[in-house]
Amino acid sequence: MPRHVAVIMDGNGRWAAARALPRPAGHSMGVRSVRQIVEGCAKRGIEVLTLFAFSSENWKRPKEEVSMLMGRFLEALDNEVDQLHENGIRLRFIGNLAQLSEALRERMLAAMRLTENNERMTLVIAVAYGGRWDITEATRQIAAKCAAGELRAEDVDEQTVAEHLALRGLPDPDLLIRTGGEQRVSNFLLWNLAYTELYFSNTLWPDFGEEELALALEHFGRRQRRFGLTPSQAEGR
Repeated sequence: MPRHVAVIMDGNGRWAAARALPRPAGHSMGVRSVRQIVEGCAKRGIEVLTLFAFSSENWKRPKEEVSMLMGRFLEALDNEVDQLHENGIRLRFIGNLAQLSEALRERMLAAMRLTENNERMTLVIAVAYGGRWDITEATRQIAAKCAAGELRAEDVDEQTVAEHLALRGLPDPDLLIRTGGEQRVSNFLLWNLAYTELYFSNTLWPDFGEEELALALEHFGRRQRRFGLTPSQAEGR
């Protein structure tokens, strides 16, 4: 079983269009899938679940849709945080949160404070997040420390970079699931996905539930993770 599962939740809009429904209907149904996947991962003992909720590129969508998504996000926070807390889930938000409204940032901070001591599973929500932004921010922080004399350039290594990324303190994803049939990582966790197993599902996100999660985990269980080693070396790890 993977320690950390990351998910690109794709297909809400196409799900709605296929049913001649407005796009918000797809996003509403997508919240149901979030509940199922959070519950499914928690009951299996997965330590970390990271969901790609809103990318840095999504700001380019029509203003009406962005406004709707932010409103749904606020609504979901208000409706779901107490239940997540009761179930021992710790919430963490990553991304360029300065781009969000003050009201949304305050709700996020309150949710993180409420759940910060929970230990059953960590649920990471990536909002206004981009992998290139993440690496750029880490680089800026490291450069500032070098300029201030807190860090020597020759001492910067992969671990240094990892400690300045958004997922610092958490294991890298073992499994990435992308729904909706597309086969790309879409600027998500570019550094952290270096050795992640990738699973692409044709199922649109609102239809992705417990059964589809089980298939993805079964696929992961059949993989041999070699991390650059030969098969025989990996077997001896």
